[in-house]
Amino acid sequence: MSDKPNSFEQLDFNDSSTLEADSVVRPKNRELVGVAAKVISFVAILMSLFHLYTAMFGVFDSIMQRAMHLGFALILVFAVYKPSKSISKDAPIPWYDWIFMVLSIICYSYFVVNSQEIASRMSYIEDLTNYEIALGIMGGLLLIEATRRVVGNVLVVIIVIFLAYGLWGHHIPGALGHREFTLMWVIDHLFYTTTGVFSTPLGVSATFIFLFILFGKFLEVSGAGQFFINLSVAGMGKYRGGPAKTAIFASSILGTISGSAVANTVTTGAFTIPLMKKTGYRKHFAAAIESVASTGGQIVPPIMGASAFIIAAYLGVPYMEVAVAAIVPALLYYISLFIQVDLRARRNGLDGLKKEQLPKFWEVFKKGFLFFIPLILIIYMLTTGASPMKAGLFAIVGTIIVAALSSVHRIGLKKLINALDLGAKAALETAIACAAAGLIIGVIGLTGIGLKFSSIIIDISGGVLLLALIFTMITSIILGMGLPTVAAYIVQVPLTIPALVEMGVSPIAAHLFVFYFATLSAITPPVALAAFAAAGISGSEPMRTGLIAMRLGLAAYIVPYMFVYGKNLLLIGGPFETLLAVITAIIGIIGIAMAAEGWMLRHSYWYERLVLFAGSICMVIPDIYTDFVGVAILVLVYFYQKKFRQDLLVRQEAS
Repeated sequence: MSDKPNSFEQLDFNDSSTLEADSVVRPKNRELVGVAAKVISFVAILMSLFHLYTAMFGVFDSIMQRAMHLGFALILVFAVYKPSKSISKDAPIPWYDWIFMVLSIICYSYFVVNSQEIASRMSYIEDLTNYEIALGIMGGLLLIEATRRVVGNVLVVIIVIFLAYGLWGHHIPGALGHREFTLMWVIDHLFYTTTGVFSTPLGVSATFIFLFILFGKFLEVSGAGQFFINLSVAGMGKYRGGPAKTAIFASSILGTISGSAVANTVTTGAFTIPLMKKTGYRKHFAAAIESVASTGGQIVPPIMGASAFIIAAYLGVPYMEVAVAAIVPALLYYISLFIQVDLRARRNGLDGLKKEQLPKFWEVFKKGFLFFIPLILIIYMLTTGASPMKAGLFAIVGTIIVAALSSVHRIGLKKLINALDLGAKAALETAIACAAAGLIIGVIGLTGIGLKFSSIIIDISGGVLLLALIFTMITSIILGMGLPTVAAYIVQVPLTIPALVEMGVSPIAAHLFVFYFATLSAITPPVALAAFAAAGISGSEPMRTGLIAMRLGLAAYIVPYMFVYGKNLLLIGGPFETLLAVITAIIGIIGIAMAAEGWMLRHSYWYERLVLFAGSICMVIPDIYTDFVGVAILVLVYFYQKKFRQDLLVRQEAS
């Protein structure tokens, strides 16, 4: 592991190797520095400038805005992503990918140029021309191929199944069958309305999400990532288990901006994992801590990896309402992780970093405190009613101004252009996933399978909410294993969420429940991508790392059930009831962390852990009587362990 940094001075966020540690593969072949590389960067910069323009002067009509966004994305995908993993990342762009780029321009330019006519036509009544049908088919095939390269085969298989169902599902007998739809009708619904490819998810990607991804890249090139990591080291490094606590704080801050658990893991993990190993954490545990901390960034307000914008769009509520509701669940997630890290450090006698290894807090703070201004600006603008697009735009401008005022982190023209380039390429996964999910959403809406699926969930669960939640949890995790979090969430919006709402779950709790478990798939074996990425850095065995990560994130698997049954944890309800619910939930989560780690005041035997866990569950159940029972159990375990420890000390002194 000699190639990994082992002190805070060795990680340079202005270095291109760090900037490229993202979910997007950036071409590194020096041969492409010529015409091809310049064309790719030019298109990426144009894409970023287009979104900045619409943020400043207003978006175009729905189909035009979304078609432009998707057209840019497809061109870049075929330029950046290789058609096969066996092809070197440094290989030149194949000739057929140039053809795909041209076809993408032809196809989606038609939707841009004719957006008003498409919006005003009478769908399903006015027949499409053969040319329009051909464009729809070509647009779909290009999108599916781009999905295969960017997202993976899992989503492609799901898309093909749904498209086949839309075309031939009328042959299925019984409740799952539907009326017959011609090819023209399916193409019309998917491409010539805003209920398919150009539906809400792509609309949110084409407006809010892109700007916040671009904002994240401006923060990166300005050196803000290095500042937040150094500040975390300076603030937490000296304490027991300091490097692990540094990982928690740094990953939560950077993760809420990046929105990618894997990207966040490899970026901050390249620094934090070697530090944790150096101070005594085993490699499996160090990798697991980083993966859990990085995954949780997606549920941390105010940005939540930009996914909160999609949730707000589906709910039809202000963005800040989603961000506020997510505060307590995110807090519980990180409290549990922090407690487990601290207990492991106490158990193993792990001290923090030595003084000479640490940067001085105030020196670090003085050099980069201005980077808090863009984040504060986002929160202020969103709480005062500004649109997320304006908030993202002003945050970008604020970052440029802050960097200009800094003598250490100035953004020159080269860095500014680099940020525009990187921002567009970083947005490709989200753009393609949202558009591809639109194919599925379109078929669900056309055939009515969503309502049928919801009825199936209710029937299977027998009307018991807990069973329906468990079924939904499993579905979310399985989908999340093969899809980006955004796509896994979007696919379920018309399928499982209506069933939960029909069974009495509040809409915001239902949406957050699905979103949280889609997020947790990154640390859930057998396909725990964030844990596997961290294992690659630490040199640990991937599956073992994933299992430890799942244990460290145990509270995260419980929290969604807590806010479904107790809406006060989403800050909904009276102040007294909400405060009581939050306090008891925190105590319960701490107890769960102690049970998972097997340590309270000393090592906990298996029966003590079971009692601890039972008492903690009583605390997290939203009921005053169970709270009393939970408190009694936890107090009993505390005094039992205290007496046991005192007796042990007396015996040791006597001997």
